[in-house]
Amino acid sequence: MDAASWNERYAGTDLVWSATPNQFVASELGSLTPGRAVDLAAGEGRNALWLASLGWEVTAVDFAAAGLEKARAVAETLELSHPVTWECADVLTWAPDSPSYDLAVLAYLQLPAAGRREAVRRAVAALRPGGTFLLVAHDTTNLTEGTGGPQEAAVLMTPEDVVADLSGTGVEVLRAERVAREVPGPDGTRTAYDALVRAVLPG
Repeated sequence: MDAASWNERYAGTDLVWSATPNQFVASELGSLTPGRAVDLAAGEGRNALWLASLGWEVTAVDFAAAGLEKARAVAETLELSHPVTWECADVLTWAPDSPSYDLAVLAYLQLPAAGRREAVRRAVAALRPGGTFLLVAHDTTNLTEGTGGPQEAAVLMTPEDVVADLSGTGVEVLRAERVAREVPGPDGTRTAYDALVRAVLPG
């Protein structure tokens, strides 16, 4: 889906995604000391706003202006110690002025392999030494074993795919595994499978 497609999807008044952070973003990052964070492909800003509520200074990047406008509206209802910087840009071309972030998040990015690799490496390039990289995405196996998520195999991934993307970037991979996420539905709870990769840039 291109920016126009996502803008159309975000055009309604209701949130497409939940207002709360992704459960793996929360569990993996909740104990980190706040610093500067970049949330790439931020969508409606749920993870960026959660990080900001913890005291992070957040830049949220997405190419869908409609999603960012929703996020801004939500942000105005919150008392945040640092305002979120909302930046309408494509993760495939976005680059920071310098590697000055303590955290880079990619949550549910949906790109074919070449684009995913570019986005992953740009995220790592934004980190200062000691910074954390976190990716959570729909796992390839979710298509046949799980529920929901994109039905196009090309935009799914495995932890091993992402670890390969990180090769040569200098990061130390701390966790790379398939994780299960329970999804409520009209016929009861079902299981979705995600790829989770967490790494740190030594320094």
